[in-house]
Amino acid sequence: MTNKNKLRDDQFELYDLEVVVEQINGNCTCNMAIGDSFFLKGGKLSLPEKSDFCLYALQSTIPLLPTKQRKNNPADWMETDSQVTCPDPECGLIMNIKRGKTRVLNHDDVSAIKMGKDSQQQ
Repeated sequence: MTNKNKLRDDQFELYDLEVVVEQINGNCTCNMAIGDSFFLKGGKLSLPEKSDFCLYALQSTIPLLPTKQRKNNPADWMETDSQVTCPDPECGLIMNIKRGKTRVLNHDDVSAIKMGKDSQQQ
């Protein structure tokens, strides 16, 4: 993540993500197709117009998404690994988490706990 402008102390950057179905190596009963996708921008999920996404495939990606939104140490496996598998072993659906542009977020826009001199940082 490279930002030409210096961020304020109350700002941070996150990657926008796109999760795309890459392969289906079995019988997907949710009618997913190669190329189906969803997006994560900040803390909000969205789908392309008039599309849907399998809940079971989605739930297997969710634990990884906050870390994939952030720049990690280059040696961290989260920087090199991007494929996720649907938990249904008969489905064989494989998704790829793709990073897009970065966006700047303000702490107080995404947290009910205000950041300031008096706030306790843990």
